[in-house]
Amino acid sequence: MLFNSYEFIFAFLPVSVLIFILCQCSGNRRLTSSWLVFCSLFFYAWWNSSYLPLILLSIFINFNLARSMRLLNKMKRLRSSKLVLIAGISLNLLLLGYFKYADFFIGNMRFIVNIEHTSLNIILPLAISFFTFQQITYLVDTYKKQVQPHGLLDYMLFVTFFPQLIAGPIVHHKEMMPQFSSPLFLTPNTLNICKGLSIFSLGLFKKVIIADHFALLANPVFDQAVISPLPNAVVAWTGAISYTLQLYFDFSGYSDMAIGLALIFGITLPFNFNSPYKAASIIEFWRRWHMTLSRFLKEYIYIPLGGNRKGYFRRLINVVITMLLGGLWHGAGWTYVLWGLMHGFYLVINHLWRSLIPPTPYFLRRVSSFLGQALTFIAIIFAWVVFRSENLQAASNIITHMIKVSPDQFTQPLQNAPSLLAGLLLIWLAPNSNEIFSKKRVPRPLNTNFQWLPNLSSAILFSLLSFTAILYLARAQEFLYFQF
Repeated sequence: MLFNSYEFIFAFLPVSVLIFILCQCSGNRRLTSSWLVFCSLFFYAWWNSSYLPLILLSIFINFNLARSMRLLNKMKRLRSSKLVLIAGISLNLLLLGYFKYADFFIGNMRFIVNIEHTSLNIILPLAISFFTFQQITYLVDTYKKQVQPHGLLDYMLFVTFFPQLIAGPIVHHKEMMPQFSSPLFLTPNTLNICKGLSIFSLGLFKKVIIADHFALLANPVFDQAVISPLPNAVVAWTGAISYTLQLYFDFSGYSDMAIGLALIFGITLPFNFNSPYKAASIIEFWRRWHMTLSRFLKEYIYIPLGGNRKGYFRRLINVVITMLLGGLWHGAGWTYVLWGLMHGFYLVINHLWRSLIPPTPYFLRRVSSFLGQALTFIAIIFAWVVFRSENLQAASNIITHMIKVSPDQFTQPLQNAPSLLAGLLLIWLAPNSNEIFSKKRVPRPLNTNFQWLPNLSSAILFSLLSFTAILYLARAQEFLYFQF
């Protein structure tokens, strides 16, 4: 069930909110949590109910593994606890590996040994990448004795809470569990509902009006690249920039909608976006783009690999491995592997530059920042081309035309230049959602603090944004991160 669908906006959401408020008024925490779990499982099963037992089994197994580790830790049987952790992580990765990577692995093995490849035709369960990562973090932190004991109902709500279930933000147990046990969870709050609806409306507008518009410009270019060479660099750059903008507004819009929906239910989710295309370096980009994924990659892959504790060269190797795995997490394909490697090498170059080049003089910092931002944005565009392409050949087709610019092509107008320029101005000059609703120009990463207060003018504005988006829901497309 898409957030940008008639059935969600006019049926599922009103009913779920109304009954949730009635449950809150009853003062029964178990009833309130149970209703949210039921709503979340219904939301998940709407797409394909056959995978509902899978997520329930995953939840039940991981919950009991965590409970076993807590018991073993209490008995000071740390070796046994570690074996349970290894078994838990292995089971989660095997589950993810089978559904997401089995066809990819078998296809490549059969290609190597020159045997005809018959696909297993495995349908990827919705949100498996997200709920697998989320539960692995819970197991790891339980082993480290960083998790307070919780009941199965709270754990189910932590994993399945529908605003963040499908595409994040990837939440941490310490961000969610205390909220479920807080007295505020049982207190209806009209201010939070107004704020949540406003954030949701902005995200809906970003997705339906802006992101889906750029999808109409990007998709034909990438589709053509699969079957034939592109006519010129103008078409290639139009497709590349359009997808760069589409992905930004699509995922930024989803994150806004998720945060807004959660706030309607009195739950605060972490920020996930902070104007990543304003970054003046790749290092800064990954501190701004999908911030909860960056946090996971750092805390649960990069640091366990050794981080920066084993020398400078090993640190750079760990960066590349982390980004390679991050790319593979996005999808089973060589384009995702290459995208991860590209960002890994981007980061290595960035770290080497910082260590070898002396700091920029104060009077040149503005110029340096501008050049860094431009270079970073161009590097990101090329990486997104690989990320979006159906295969490496299509990516090569587009990139070849992007860099093969002849003088006669400068006489051709860039297709859809006004809308592309408007999109670029929005991402570079307009305040982002974090800045609007936290009322801070540079909010702290992952720190959600909604100081903004609604008023009559904002109610009219966000109502207009919602109404405009609803008019175009019939053409709405699914969110890009639903594919991962």
